[in-house]
Amino acid sequence: QAQLVESGGGLVQAGGSLRLSCAASGRTLSGYTMGWFRQAPGKERDFVAAISWSGGNTVYADSVKGRFTISRDDSKNTVFLQLNSLKPEDTAVYYCAADVRRYRAVVVGTTSGYTNWGQGTQVTVSP
Repeated sequence: QAQLVESGGGLVQAGGSLRLSCAASGRTLSGYTMGWFRQAPGKERDFVAAISWSGGNTVYADSVKGRFTISRDDSKNTVFLQLNSLKPEDTAVYYCAADVRRYRAVVVGTTSGYTNWGQGTQVTVSP
C-alpha cells in the first residue's frame, strides 16, 4: 500500500527552525513533483512549496519565500522541508503529497493535483 509519512514537526519558538521529512513506502517518488501543504485550524489546506520531479524547479508560497526550502533525495525516497525564521502564523499541520501525474512539465500548487496524502505533522510556533 502506497503511503507518505511526514515527520519532524514539533513546538518551537518564533525565529526557530525545523526540518520536516516525508518518506514514501510502497511507491517511488522518482519522476513525480512533490508538494508540501499546510492546514491551520478552521482554515483550508494551503500550498506551501513544491519541487519538480527533476529537482531543478522549486516553487514557494509568498508567505514562506526566503524562509522555507524544499529538497528531495530520490535515493532515499524522501522529500524535505527546511523551515527557518518560523513565525506564529506558520502554526499548522503540514502535509506532503505526490503529483498525480508523472513527469509533469509544470509544477502545480493546488491540492487537486496531488495524491497519496500523508497523515501530517504538527508544527507549533510560540510567540
